[in-house]
Amino acid sequence: MTELKGALIGCGFFAINQMHAWNDVEGARITAICDRDPERLKVVGDQFGIDRRYSDAEALFADGGFDFVDIATTAESHRALVEMAARSNVPAICQKPFAKTLSDAKAMVKACRHAGVALMVHENFRWQTPIQAVRKALDAGAIGIPFWGRFSFRSGYDVFSGQPYLAQGERFIIEDLGIHTIDIARYILGDVRSVTARTKRVNPKIKGEDVATILLDHVNGATSVVDVSYATKLSREPFPETLIELDGSEGTIRLTQGYGLQVTNAQGTTTTDVSPKLLPWASRPWHNIQESVHAIQQHWVDQLKRGAEHSTSGADNLKTFALVEAAYDSATKGQTIDVGAMLR
Repeated sequence: MTELKGALIGCGFFAINQMHAWNDVEGARITAICDRDPERLKVVGDQFGIDRRYSDAEALFADGGFDFVDIATTAESHRALVEMAARSNVPAICQKPFAKTLSDAKAMVKACRHAGVALMVHENFRWQTPIQAVRKALDAGAIGIPFWGRFSFRSGYDVFSGQPYLAQGERFIIEDLGIHTIDIARYILGDVRSVTARTKRVNPKIKGEDVATILLDHVNGATSVVDVSYATKLSREPFPETLIELDGSEGTIRLTQGYGLQVTNAQGTTTTDVSPKLLPWASRPWHNIQESVHAIQQHWVDQLKRGAEHSTSGADNLKTFALVEAAYDSATKGQTIDVGAMLR
């Protein structure tokens, strides 16, 4: 089949992972890059052999010659770039957080829908090998009907050294990390009716919250707890693992630290190693996330060629984005928030 050509906008911290992954994806390659910082543009262009380099996105779209765009910038620029892609009839992948506001996110989905082009949010955590293994066990009926879950990411890892801007925002852990963990909860247990959340700032050197505990009432009747922390110091650092506990009518699933998948039911208990692959360009402990970047980008290409909906389409991600907004609203007001009203 014809190889798709892509353009990458944004050559920052995480975009390097995306470029490595694009080199491994079957059926697509990046042929143009864009960044306002000439040094970053040079570094990425030279490292990956990309000759077409732009400092202005309008000029990139005006020249065209690519089949999709991968937007790897910060949230402030997402709406303008996605709408630019829609006007140019170019399918777009957008980095998370999807937008600065839910209204912006809705406008982006609407623009791409009207243009008839695909829009996917780079919500890669659900594509991690261990998360996929949990979903497969659940789909196979290993524990019957799930009624309770816990999705936990607690760490003392210094994320600020590599991404110092994270310490400056009024919002931090729910917007940056909790958004992934909430999306995993949705992916595993389904859509959510209401949200109750509490937050705390433990680290005095940052502006936003670094601890959050979120209770989700799922539409199917299940209840789950999403708990995230960058202020938790443990004897064995789990970063960047998401740990999962599920209780079902016929048994339990536990995704434990070290990538062990434990399933207990009437047949007994089985434990499986569901460790991610260490790709040639990846490094521990990031390899779990790095492998999922390749997985979601391969999904993007495969579905784009089929003309099929993406797992983390813009429309799907509105539901995750609404939960993030609801969590902040709940933490501020000390109340349970109805999510359905936010999506109408």
